[in-house]
Amino acid sequence: MSRIKPRRRHRAAGYAVLLLGLLVIGVAYAAITGAGGAASAATPGGPSPADIARGQAIFASTCSSCHGMNAQGTGAGPGLVGVGAAAVDFQMSTGRMPGKDFDAEMPRKPVTFTTEQIHQVAAYIASLGGGPAIPSPAEVSTAGANLGLGQQIFITNCAQCHNFAGAGGALTYGKSAPPLTHSTPTQIYEAMLTGPEAMPVFSDTTVTPAQKRAIIAYITRVRAEPNPGGFSLGRVGPVTEGLVAFLGGIAVLVFVAIWITMKKRREA
Repeated sequence: MSRIKPRRRHRAAGYAVLLLGLLVIGVAYAAITGAGGAASAATPGGPSPADIARGQAIFASTCSSCHGMNAQGTGAGPGLVGVGAAAVDFQMSTGRMPGKDFDAEMPRKPVTFTTEQIHQVAAYIASLGGGPAIPSPAEVSTAGANLGLGQQIFITNCAQCHNFAGAGGALTYGKSAPPLTHSTPTQIYEAMLTGPEAMPVFSDTTVTPAQKRAIIAYITRVRAEPNPGGFSLGRVGPVTEGLVAFLGGIAVLVFVAIWITMKKRREA
């Protein structure tokens, strides 16, 4: 004991214990994260390394000219690291990307890639920095959704831009909110998750998944309803209806005035 005791009090003993502790913690962390990564890679339905590689190839040939070879962004397009698979799927599945000239407000266009290719590019972008994932069919299902709650939330948070019927509308500085008439439930959910263009992000802490499904149920229900009054006038609200009524009324008065004038001339 007398020989060991002086060595235990050596100045380097404390550093040795600290290094040993850090080594144990590092090994334990590597084991935990390695097991988690293997489990996630083996998850059924998750992107495979082959899908990520194909997505990287598609990205390099069609997207890197604006977003950079490593999705770091350039002067022609923003960086995509951390935006998530949902943002990529929304932009590409609606035809907004790829675009010839990047703009903060990209219009909807015909889709140029298959669903498989879009998901491969989304998997590649997600592998760079995470972000919101593409929602599953169960997540966007409106079965059992509260339609009344969806209407209330939509009118409170969305109708100011998209119109109460989802027909779209004008914004400030010459911008416009797109109509939701052709958006799929998945695209609507992704838009709420990612906040494309001028739209704010509605995270799950702000609008819960159940509330998102309720909003989707309201949108899909309203756009499928018939127009009991006949011509819908674009469903953009009372402004258009009032304008049509005003112009129509003025036209009727003009024709009546012309008819009366012509009649008096004939009598004279």
